[in-house]
Amino acid sequence: MEINNIGNNAGVIWNVLNANGKMTESKLKKESGLGSAEFYSALGWLAREGKLNNEVEVKGSKTCEYYSLNA
Repeated sequence: MEINNIGNNAGVIWNVLNANGKMTESKLKKESGLGSAEFYSALGWLAREGKLNNEVEVKGSKTCEYYSLNA
Protein backbone atom coordinates (compact mmCIF):
# COMPACT_ATOMS: atom_id res chain seq x y z
CA MET A 1 0.00 0.00 0.00
CA GLU A 2 1.45 3.35 -1.03
CA ILE A 3 1.63 6.19 1.48
CA ASN A 4 -0.29 8.46 -0.94
CA ASN A 5 -3.16 5.98 -0.91
CA ILE A 6 -3.26 6.04 2.89
CA GLY A 7 -3.47 9.84 2.83
CA ASN A 8 -6.22 9.75 0.20
CA ASN A 9 -8.16 7.19 2.24
CA ALA A 10 -7.76 9.37 5.32
CA GLY A 11 -9.38 12.14 3.29
CA VAL A 12 -12.29 9.82 2.46
CA ILE A 13 -12.86 9.09 6.15
CA TRP A 14 -12.47 12.76 7.07
CA ASN A 15 -15.11 13.73 4.49
CA VAL A 16 -17.55 11.07 5.75
CA LEU A 17 -17.14 12.23 9.36
CA ASN A 18 -17.35 15.89 8.35
CA ALA A 19 -20.64 15.26 6.56
CA ASN A 20 -22.20 12.93 9.15
CA GLY A 21 -20.64 13.71 12.52
CA LYS A 22 -20.05 11.04 15.18
CA MET A 23 -20.34 7.52 13.79
CA THR A 24 -19.86 3.96 14.97
CA GLU A 25 -16.80 2.17 13.65
CA SER A 26 -18.91 -0.25 11.60
CA LYS A 27 -21.05 2.48 10.02
CA LEU A 28 -17.97 4.60 9.26
CA LYS A 29 -16.25 1.65 7.61
CA LYS A 30 -19.33 0.88 5.53
CA GLU A 31 -19.86 4.53 4.49
CA SER A 32 -16.19 4.95 3.54
CA GLY A 33 -16.28 1.92 1.24
CA LEU A 34 -12.73 1.01 2.27
CA GLY A 35 -11.39 -2.47 2.95
CA SER A 36 -10.09 -3.32 6.42
CA ALA A 37 -6.40 -2.61 5.77
CA GLU A 38 -7.16 0.67 4.02
CA PHE A 39 -9.68 1.72 6.67
CA TYR A 40 -7.46 1.10 9.69
CA SER A 41 -4.38 2.61 8.02
CA ALA A 42 -6.40 5.75 7.28
CA LEU A 43 -7.67 5.90 10.88
CA GLY A 44 -4.09 5.70 12.06
CA TRP A 45 -3.13 8.54 9.72
CA LEU A 46 -5.92 10.77 11.08
CA ALA A 47 -5.10 9.83 14.68
CA ARG A 48 -1.42 10.62 14.17
CA GLU A 49 -2.37 14.05 12.80
CA GLY A 50 -4.59 14.65 15.86
CA LYS A 51 -7.73 14.97 13.74
CA LEU A 52 -9.65 12.01 15.13
CA ASN A 53 -11.61 11.57 18.34
CA ASN A 54 -12.37 8.05 19.56
CA GLU A 55 -14.94 7.12 22.21
CA VAL A 56 -15.85 3.72 23.61
CA GLU A 57 -19.32 3.27 25.04
CA VAL A 58 -20.32 0.19 27.03
CA LYS A 59 -24.00 -0.70 27.27
CA GLY A 60 -24.46 -3.88 29.24
CA SER A 61 -22.42 -6.54 27.47
CA LYS A 62 -22.16 -4.55 24.22
CA THR A 63 -19.24 -2.25 23.44
CA CYS A 64 -19.56 0.40 20.72
CA GLU A 65 -16.66 2.39 19.36
CA TYR A 66 -17.41 5.85 17.94
CA TYR A 67 -15.29 8.17 15.83
CA SER A 68 -15.63 11.90 15.21
CA LEU A 69 -13.42 14.77 14.09
CA ASN A 70 -11.60 16.82 16.69
CA ALA A 71 -13.02 20.30 16.97
